[in-house]
Amino acid sequence: MCGDNNGVFIVVNALPFTDAEHAKDPLWTTICAEVRELIRAEPMLEDFLRASVLNHSSLESALSAHLGNQIDCATIPARVLCHVISEAFSTRDEIRRAMRDDLQAVVDRDSACESFHLPLLYFKGFHALQLHRVSNWLWLHGRRSLALLMQSRASMKFGVDIHPAATFGSGIMLDHATGLVVGQTAVVGNKVSILQSVTLGGTGKEHGDRHPKIADGVLISAGAKILGNIRVGEGAKVGAGSVVLRDVPAHTTVAGVPAKVVGKPDSDLPALNMNHEIPDYEW
Repeated sequence: MCGDNNGVFIVVNALPFTDAEHAKDPLWTTICAEVRELIRAEPMLEDFLRASVLNHSSLESALSAHLGNQIDCATIPARVLCHVISEAFSTRDEIRRAMRDDLQAVVDRDSACESFHLPLLYFKGFHALQLHRVSNWLWLHGRRSLALLMQSRASMKFGVDIHPAATFGSGIMLDHATGLVVGQTAVVGNKVSILQSVTLGGTGKEHGDRHPKIADGVLISAGAKILGNIRVGEGAKVGAGSVVLRDVPAHTTVAGVPAKVVGKPDSDLPALNMNHEIPDYEW
């Protein structure tokens, strides 16, 4: 269950399958209602909003078309990309469920987000993450050239570079997302929030398992660099601009260059309350 800004609770993780279920899907009907109200308020957007939302029968259909149109090019038309994205959604329920959890995460955590249609249509962090979920599905099914193509197109469009083999849980918010880089063997858990200009990278030319492992509930603030096959424990917080080269204990706050433990977050899952402040300490 989840609450919108008007206190209305919506089930976002109950997956619809039939046309009738999609028509009654609480999340999809909420988005459509938001868009109809927006058309009344801003008629100039009617054609765009009908093509992007109201002309579709489901959230998955609308998102597939929207993402395909975002990353198309002269040699790879939107209809081909839309087909690939739709194939991933129809094949893996986990992708659909994670996408819905991600959408909820943005509405819950982003103070600039007042409605469900906003990330669906406008937030590139949400778009980049859903394209990564599709490219990861392609990678795992041996369709690696197509996975890398989608990664490349997403990187050029959104300025977000996530290797198709990287693993993400659900309920993820990529806030702003510009400049985010995630390496091939990185693993990100559930309910994680990551801001712009973050790197989950390696430390050099090593091969094999060489990228960070981020546990559930972690908050990674803007510009942080987490390098190497290290673990950031559950409920930890990484301060803005930090360079993390060693394991981070669970439920601690680290900051600085190189990062060191400077305190504890004010909640068990700092990714959910998005408090980026850190305790005073000697710089």
